[in-house]
Amino acid sequence: MDILETSEYDRRKRRNTSCVLFLYLLPFFASCTVFFYMWIPDSAPSLLAAGIKAAPILSLALLVFSYNGGWSLMGVTGGLLLSAGGDCCLVWPQLFIHGMGCFALAHIVYAVTFLTPRYSTTSSFSSRYVIYLVLWLIGGGLYVYLVPFLRLDPDGEVLVPAIGGYVMLIVIMATMATRTRRPLLMLGSLVFMASDLTIALTKFNVVDLEYKKHIIMVTYYLAQMMIAVGDVKAMMEANADDILKWKRS
Repeated sequence: MDILETSEYDRRKRRNTSCVLFLYLLPFFASCTVFFYMWIPDSAPSLLAAGIKAAPILSLALLVFSYNGGWSLMGVTGGLLLSAGGDCCLVWPQLFIHGMGCFALAHIVYAVTFLTPRYSTTSSFSSRYVIYLVLWLIGGGLYVYLVPFLRLDPDGEVLVPAIGGYVMLIVIMATMATRTRRPLLMLGSLVFMASDLTIALTKFNVVDLEYKKHIIMVTYYLAQMMIAVGDVKAMMEANADDILKWKRS
């Protein structure tokens, strides 16, 4: 009977936690709505445009920080803050390299976070090596395909190695996310790669998409939300396991 009561209590607690988490996401949805409603054109960079663009990511950073505490500044919260900095930089075309640097640092922070003990797993995941291989083939193939287009850019000498390093870091991040076997993190990393792929193909004139900005920003915000929520859920599960172990001891 005690076990049944405990199980029912845990289910109610998870439902309540999910409701609270959804409420915490309301600022994110609201700020995304403001961004897409105002839709400030790329031809009008300003501090207002930078703030509106970064607001959804800052709201996610606040969400993770409120759940996971100050240590998360060295984890996903820190990665989100770096991403917000990258968003601000990319509002000004001349700061593209600076923005890419911010996102590269964010991917490093995410990848290191996904290696922490609360993401560790002892269960088998037989297909993970196939997924790793596919990720690296996609990343490497994309870079090789982009190189001729990058060389046509006036900053080609800088972009060729910079883009190569960035591709390597985002693939490493996606590989570490896959290692966690957590669906939200895995999907978030893949959608992030899709968003950056769209940026690369359109910015360097590989393809011309009519709704490129819509695709880029929807996939980007979605990816960051999944990573943030996935990190919060991982912490909640880790805390629940610690409580369960304490009850059994």
